[in-house]
Amino acid sequence: MLTQELTQLIAILRSLINLPEGEVIKATNLFQTSTLKRGNFFICVGDVPKTIGFVISGILRLYYVDRDGNEYTKSFCAENSFVAAYSALLLEQPSRLFIQALEKTKLLIADYSAYRSLCENHTCWQALNCKIAEILFIKKEKRESALLLDDAKTRYLSFQEEYPGLETRLKQHHIASYLGITPVTLSRIRAQLKSH
Repeated sequence: MLTQELTQLIAILRSLINLPEGEVIKATNLFQTSTLKRGNFFICVGDVPKTIGFVISGILRLYYVDRDGNEYTKSFCAENSFVAAYSALLLEQPSRLFIQALEKTKLLIADYSAYRSLCENHTCWQALNCKIAEILFIKKEKRESALLLDDAKTRYLSFQEEYPGLETRLKQHHIASYLGITPVTLSRIRAQLKSH
């Protein structure tokens, strides 16, 4: 019998790919439950990642820190999202980013090499890789174009659309960091939108 967490994962997998029943059993054997307390890390800069995660509940923030200690939020991962330091994982190199729990976060975690073995044995897992890559590519391209072409207000509205319901669970400085603005500018934008 599947746990609630595995049932949640399988539902998301089936929304992305055609997952045969025999592969469901393989997937359930691959993932283990793990919980991160608020402030704990899924990955730190310098770690060579070996796992992928699926967020059952909670929020993770992916961010960079420059030489001066300034933080730059790359993205957030909330419920029903896959999470990893993808480039470092695929290249087997040290991560250049942190992935930190912003609240108590429950994950299903799989060893990446075991997942790759699954991919070699059934095309549904290759299809999942392709689907996740497409989702991440679209997200990355939208983010890049927003940072290059959109003003701060438009980026804020796009953030609300991209992460519905997340704003009330995040600190203002994390949202501002994601948008590439200061918390003061974010407050001004919110005030302008409320007055209209």
